[in-house]
Amino acid sequence: MNITQVGVDIAKSVFHVHGVDRHEQTQWRGNYTRDKWLDAIVTCVPVGAEIAMEACASSHYWARELQVRGYHVKLIAAQFVKPYVKSNKNDRVDAEAICEAMGRPTMRFVTVKTASQQDIQATHRIREELVKQRTAKANQIRGLVGEYGLVAPIGIGQLRVALPRWLEDAESGLTDSFRRLLAGLAEDLWYLDNRISTVTEQIAHHAKTDPVAKRLMTLRGVGTITASALAGALGDAQAFKRGRDFAASLGLTPRQHSTGGRDRLLGISKRGDSYLRTLLVHGARAVLRYTEGKEDNLSHWVRQLAERKHTNVAVIALANKTARIAWAITRRDEAYDPALAAYTA
Repeated sequence: MNITQVGVDIAKSVFHVHGVDRHEQTQWRGNYTRDKWLDAIVTCVPVGAEIAMEACASSHYWARELQVRGYHVKLIAAQFVKPYVKSNKNDRVDAEAICEAMGRPTMRFVTVKTASQQDIQATHRIREELVKQRTAKANQIRGLVGEYGLVAPIGIGQLRVALPRWLEDAESGLTDSFRRLLAGLAEDLWYLDNRISTVTEQIAHHAKTDPVAKRLMTLRGVGTITASALAGALGDAQAFKRGRDFAASLGLTPRQHSTGGRDRLLGISKRGDSYLRTLLVHGARAVLRYTEGKEDNLSHWVRQLAERKHTNVAVIALANKTARIAWAITRRDEAYDPALAAYTA
C-alpha cells in the first residue's frame, strides 16, 4: 500500500485508522486495540508518512511515540475536525474526517509537546486545583463557624490566625462535637497549605534553572509562577509565527464580528489557556498600579493608555504586550530590552 497520510481516532481501548495515498484515495481502514495499533502503523505505513490525530488526552504521548518511529505527526484541534465529519458520527467516520482535515492547505495544527513541557504544565495544573480546594475549604469553614456567631476578617491568612483561637477558647460558644469537626477541617486546611507550598517550590526551582524562564522573569509583571507557566506553554516558541498568534491562543485578542466591509471589534475572546491568561492579567494589573514615578518606555506607554481608556482596557493591553514580548525573546533566544518594550508589535 502506498499510504502517504493517515488519520487516527485515538481512544482508551480501540483505535480507528484511515489511510489514503497521494491522490487521497482510501487505501486502508481498520480498528486495533491499544497495544496493537502502533505495530499496525509500522507494518502498513511507510516511514516518513504523515499521521494526524485530534489534540486530546494522550495525543502528545502517542505523537512522540510515532515521531520516534520516523513519522511526521500533526495534531488538530477537535473543533477544526468537526466540519469534515460526514453524516452520523462514529469512530470510523472520525478517523476519515481527521485524515481529510490534515490535508487542507489552511489547516492549523497543534505543536507536539515534549515530556518536560508536560511535566511543568502538570505541576501548574496540580497547584491550580490545590488552590481551588483550599479556597473551597476556607469558605466551608467560614460558613460553618458563622452559624455559631464567629467571623474571621477577610483573607485566608486571617482565617489561619483565627482557627487556633477558636479551638482553644472555651468561651467561643462551640460545642465539643463541632470543636472536633472544626479541628479536622483545620488539619485539612493546613495539609492543603503544605501541599501548595511544596508544589510552588517545585515551580520556583524550575523558573530559576530553566534558561527560558530565567529570561522571562526579567519582564515587568512576570514572577516565578508566570515565567514557569510561560516557558511550559511556549517551549521554543516555534509553534507560533508571530507574537499576536500567541496572545490569541491565550484569549487576549479581541473577538471580531465584521460584515459588509465593516470591521467591528468586541471584547477579548477569552479562548485558550485561561490559567496563563489570568496570571498575565494579574501581573499587568500590578505593573499598572506602580507606574507612577517610573520613566521607562513601558511605564510611559501604559500610563498614557490608562488616561485615555478604562483601567481594565489598559491592563488587558499590557497583558497582551507582555505575551508578545515573551514570544519574541523566546523565539529569538535573546534578552529582554526595556528600551524596545513600548514598540513591540
